[in-house]
Amino acid sequence: MDYNQQLELLIRNALAEDIGDGDHSTLSSIPPEAEGNAVLKIKEEGVLAGMAVAEKIFRFMQPGAGFEAFKKDGDPMQYGEKAFTVRASVHTILQCERLVLNCMQRMSGIATLTHRYTEKLKPYKTKLLDTRKTTPNFRLLEKEAVRIGGGVNHRFGLYDMIMLKDNHIDYCGGIETAIDKAYAYVQSKKPGLKIEVETRTLEDVRRVLAVGKVDRIMLDNFKPEQITEALALIQGKYETEASGGINLDNIEAYAATGVDYISSGAIIHQARSLDLSLKAVIL
Repeated sequence: MDYNQQLELLIRNALAEDIGDGDHSTLSSIPPEAEGNAVLKIKEEGVLAGMAVAEKIFRFMQPGAGFEAFKKDGDPMQYGEKAFTVRASVHTILQCERLVLNCMQRMSGIATLTHRYTEKLKPYKTKLLDTRKTTPNFRLLEKEAVRIGGGVNHRFGLYDMIMLKDNHIDYCGGIETAIDKAYAYVQSKKPGLKIEVETRTLEDVRRVLAVGKVDRIMLDNFKPEQITEALALIQGKYETEASGGINLDNIEAYAATGVDYISSGAIIHQARSLDLSLKAVIL
């Protein structure tokens, strides 16, 4: 499925989860023919994300809903600003309200934290990657928020890259065996699929270099000075990725080594949702 198909499935399932056999609060108090307006109010500084998603949610429920955007995804936002207004059936507005807010608050928090990381990387060639450390069934939008915040999406799942991590290597009996098996699999089953291998020591790096057959070497839990040593061994023959223990305080020290990528689960799992609200406009 492409992005739009996945998003439609997410919206469909999320609304079904929330509405169940009926939005009885709305059904009991609002006539079905009632039309209304609502405004998305920004209550916290950050990077706005989820505007396109919000529009799709309202129009999934009511294709003819009116949606006027005052800002776009990736824009800086300040307390007191308005992001959009929506005109639709009051039933549509009330049934979509919580899903819209849940998505936008979470996405804006991730985009904001990602932006803080990527700002520190601006003087360097190093790019920021996300990970698979995401919320089940919400990965699509968490990774979209990373992209909006200036990061680069890494694997979307287990299907789009081979990553030989520590457990794969240990279960397989060693780095050399794991690489050989993965390479043979790609040649026979999935031509073009990239292979990344995790290394835990400089000796691991030397063993990978002796075998070859990979596209990227992950340097896991290496200190910056160890990264520098590893890059001297690799000599630009493979893409490199630093991972583990990297945060806002030390990310520049890692980037200064010249490593190609830094991956961070924190930009998603440590992000704090930002404060937004959807309020009725009574004309």
